Amino acid sequence: MFKFYFHQTPNPMKVALFLEETGLPYELIPVDTLKGEQHTPEYRAINPNGKTPAIEDGGQRVFDSTAILMYLSEKTGLLAGNADDRAEMLSWLMFIATGLGPFSGQSVHFRHKAPEQVPYAINRYLREAERHYEVLEAHMEGREYIVGDDYSIADISAWGWIDKVMPVLGGEGLNSYPNLKRWFAKINGRPAVERARNIDNDIQFKSDFDDVAARALFPQNFAKNA
Repeated sequence: MFKFYFHQTPNPMKVALFLEETGLPYELIPVDTLKGEQHTPEYRAINPNGKTPAIEDGGQRVFDSTAILMYLSEKTGLLAGNADDRAEMLSWLMFIATGLGPFSGQSVHFRHKAPEQVPYAINRYLREAERHYEVLEAHMEGREYIVGDDYSIADISAWGWIDKVMPVLGGEGLNSYPNLKRWFAKINGRPAVERARNIDNDIQFKSDFDDVAARALFPQNFAKNA
């Protein structure tokens, strides 16, 4: 059994969904990022980047949601996709990890969390998030899954962020992306999704986005100039 360090945000939710889909045993360890628990020396020894998720598997540590999904799928052979689709799998996983996820996160930040409204930043990240949605929308024409003919970690990885379409894009959400809307409904309707959403039912995370939370999530914003 390995340890799964978790907070109820898009990237940890990807790992939660993988675990609930596969039934792999794990110990859930909450990391309350709004309280700054990701910055403790103990947690930084597991993830030096001070983010969630992370896992410990025996003597191995794995951090970053994409790395964890790849590690677990390759180790177990579960939801890894067809070997012939390896190049396609890597391409879409990196598209999500370096594009869809970061630009979605920045769109949420500048639209909802930034202490001041910066029109250029709001427009920049919203439009880039939309562009990534458009790429996926075109790709999903006539397809059931992102890579190959089977449900895989590519779908799980994309689900984690597309689940947050309203805070990312607002407006009509997925209504402007019919292929993605169809795909998301299929993935979101899986029984494992509901189980993943409920894995932290017995955990009381901090919910107020106050000064403590802002300093915990964005410590660089409060660093003194050298």
